[in-house]
Amino acid sequence: MTGIIDYGAGNLKSVCNTLDEIGANRKLIKHPDDLDGISSIIFPGVGAFGDCAKHLEKQRLVAPLKQWIEQDLPFLGICIGFQMLFEGSDESPGITGLGVFSGQVVEFPNIESMKVPHMGWNQLELQNANDWAWHGLGKSPYFYFVHSFFPKPIDESIIASTTLYGEQFVSSVRRGRLLATQFHPEKSQFAGSRLIRNFLAEASRS
Repeated sequence: MTGIIDYGAGNLKSVCNTLDEIGANRKLIKHPDDLDGISSIIFPGVGAFGDCAKHLEKQRLVAPLKQWIEQDLPFLGICIGFQMLFEGSDESPGITGLGVFSGQVVEFPNIESMKVPHMGWNQLELQNANDWAWHGLGKSPYFYFVHSFFPKPIDESIIASTTLYGEQFVSSVRRGRLLATQFHPEKSQFAGSRLIRNFLAEASRS
């Protein structure tokens, strides 16, 4: 059973539809008790960093999520679910994230030739094309992005991919059974469906 974090503003419908299409069992997580019987977590995201952090605190999900990740249980973070893994964001000064990884979420620089938000399909530069996350996706897969901010990890060893948009930015990280992406696999057609299948296959090995 896959739990989908519902903090009131996530892109739940698309994620639920993708899981339904691939035949995966799922339920929404709004409270710590909802974690009972869950074998993997997907934290999808659309919305502001600060609003997300406040909702997680109100729902008493901060400590359970950190504990889940510390135990290296299967976790997939998407967009804001990726950004929340870091200490804070320039989008919401003074608001703390989960702090799983050291680093700050920053805004794209103001470059005249670039449109922000970064929106549309873009290519990944994979750090290790043989990683389980990228199985069946080739060496330079394309995924769909919608974002104005991105994390800058202090620990570069967790970087799974980068993407060029004005500058090279970190588009995903992977550590153990944690995978987190700035792009939206649930909006990325075959590539996204394959990535989610890879995540669930890895989760099933636990």
